[in-house]
Amino acid sequence: MLHMIKLAVGCTTPDALRDELKVERINGHGYVRTRTMPKRADDILKGGSIYRVMNGLILCRQPIIGFDEYTRDDNHKGTLILVSDEVIDVQPRPMRAFQGWRYFNPEDAPPDLSDNHSQQTGATLLPPALRARLAELALI
Repeated sequence: MLHMIKLAVGCTTPDALRDELKVERINGHGYVRTRTMPKRADDILKGGSIYRVMNGLILCRQPIIGFDEYTRDDNHKGTLILVSDEVIDVQPRPMRAFQGWRYFNPEDAPPDLSDNHSQQTGATLLPPALRARLAELALI
């Protein structure tokens, strides 16, 4: 299994991403546009997710359900990363901006906020802005 990580341009919170998923659909699925097809797509399709960076923090992930080709506005081929409608909040982790997407190893991925540890700390109850600030300070 392998994950991907990508900036969520235009989305500042996981809730904004959830709202965008209701609008941005193709063949009944949410998607993320990108230029290149991952060479390791088979590894990603074995349970991988796309982790989303918002305002300098990894804040959520979406399970990847497939890849599809499309024609971009400049008539070149591009790739659609088909994602589940489920947006899963993760323990915030700082991440510098980068272009495109990157492979993301499972051992490097932050845990889901629904995991037992996060529930015990109450992190799921905090407003996203406060969670982000606490993550910047390495307090959660």
